[in-house]
Amino acid sequence: MNSGSKHALNWTSILVAIPTGFAASLVTLGFRRVIELINSLVFGTRQDVTQAIGVYPWYFWPLIVGIGGLIAGFFLRYATAIEQKETVRTDYLEVINARLDAVPTKTSLFRALSSIASISSGASIGREGPMVQLSALCGSLMGRLCFKNLPLKNTDVVAMAAAAGLSSVYHAPLASAIFVAEIAFGISALQRLIPLIISSGVAVLTMWTLGYRSAIYPFSHAQFELTPGTIALTVVIGLLAGLIGWAMIWLIAQSRKRFARLKSLPLRLGGGGVLVGILAIATTNVLGNGYEVIVEIMAGGFVLKGLLILLALKMIATAVSVGSNAVGGLFTPSLLIGAVLGVLVATLASHAGFPVGNAVIFAAVGMGAVLASVSQAPLMAMLMVLEMTLNSSLLFPTMIACVLASMTVYRLQSSSTYPVIKNHFSRSDAKFDFDNGIISQFIVSGAALMPDDSVGKALAVSSLKRERFVYVISETGQFLGAASIHDISRKVLDKEITLDSPVSCVTDAAFPTIFANQTITEGWEAFARGTLERLPVLNNPHERKYLGALTKTSLIQKAKDFL
Repeated sequence: MNSGSKHALNWTSILVAIPTGFAASLVTLGFRRVIELINSLVFGTRQDVTQAIGVYPWYFWPLIVGIGGLIAGFFLRYATAIEQKETVRTDYLEVINARLDAVPTKTSLFRALSSIASISSGASIGREGPMVQLSALCGSLMGRLCFKNLPLKNTDVVAMAAAAGLSSVYHAPLASAIFVAEIAFGISALQRLIPLIISSGVAVLTMWTLGYRSAIYPFSHAQFELTPGTIALTVVIGLLAGLIGWAMIWLIAQSRKRFARLKSLPLRLGGGGVLVGILAIATTNVLGNGYEVIVEIMAGGFVLKGLLILLALKMIATAVSVGSNAVGGLFTPSLLIGAVLGVLVATLASHAGFPVGNAVIFAAVGMGAVLASVSQAPLMAMLMVLEMTLNSSLLFPTMIACVLASMTVYRLQSSSTYPVIKNHFSRSDAKFDFDNGIISQFIVSGAALMPDDSVGKALAVSSLKRERFVYVISETGQFLGAASIHDISRKVLDKEITLDSPVSCVTDAAFPTIFANQTITEGWEAFARGTLERLPVLNNPHERKYLGALTKTSLIQKAKDFL
């Protein structure tokens, strides 16, 4: 594609991003209204489920959450059956990552209905997951119906819609664009980011126009004071957040393993709902995504003991909900766990006599750190905290905490809650190994003859090994060159030589070679300079001892892990 067509494609992307962002924001708003309507019907109020469930006696709570999970299970079972029958991928991140044609409509809608049932009844999952999925579906439909004649891939429109959906939920356009680029694409290339940022910005502008102007977590009144003490505390929170993230991923994996024994999805989600309802008897703050609870924590509404209980129970409730296959996101539950962790650590430090200042400010630091550890998208996490709180003083400490948390989880070799992240890490590790590996790791044995051996023997060896060239070495193992089987056959037919002639008479001393300590990349470049399938490997340029051969196939096998 020439540069002119690339520029045309960029302008097309920008123009498409505007209506896509607008439509995605309306989708998320519609989903929110549906949840509020169901809450009004079930609880008689539009309050958050953590307060609304209080209209019923506590012994009804496990039943309420359980019934919601049961209903969610029926919807999810139907969606799963369609996915297995039609072998489709529903998750928008997988659609973008695999560059598939479209987000499936039926399975996305049934998964959304499942999510509505779980969220409305109080499952410990975030709302952003189904909101963004439906936004992606909207983008996919727009791409197929409205933009099909434009020079634009449908997955690009899906990515714009996904970024816009997440942006309209958290009012964080830059972080949302980074999230899609960082998680789904595995890159942050400028040409990918521009339409995502525009789509996200249009979504936020739409929400502002409709009256949703305030920050998600207004926190501009408190300022983070840069002192050695607060930086040390930030480091501690970052490291602990990494451990918390690792524990969350482990708990979710264990929960999935236990619930997998129940083959029926309705029973699985119903059982998960009952367990979360039982946990809610200790504190209703474990219910729902945790948004209202975060606001309360930032207002200083918790004591130390309450924070400890909430941290443990919210982690368990979230693991149970996610492990039972409840359809939803982990963003807001992770933010709540992080907020609790940050305030808890700061409060303990204050009790120990350390000059902490305003302990509540560390809630935001913890939010970003735990989100970074669970998602393993640190750039997105630090930007999201900044945009959600509109507090610029948080940027530096959040950067430190997010990076430390993400690196801690990575060093513990824990996988992300997003499967595509594992693929990106695997490709990145494979590329690193490829760039830093050396030829000696790929040496295979190759046929080698002495100079006095006959060309007839060379033909026999070539036929046995199915190789175009036979290498010639001295008695001390020094590489002398290679004999071409085609040259031997031609000269024998032309009667220039006989089958008893020594192979030295047809040896090419200038045959290309490669050395054992050279990099894999240099080996790749050596193959690119010719049409050979194998290259002789020597120990070094001075001794030129023959060690074996390097095959093009071995390098291709290595390269396919990251291509």
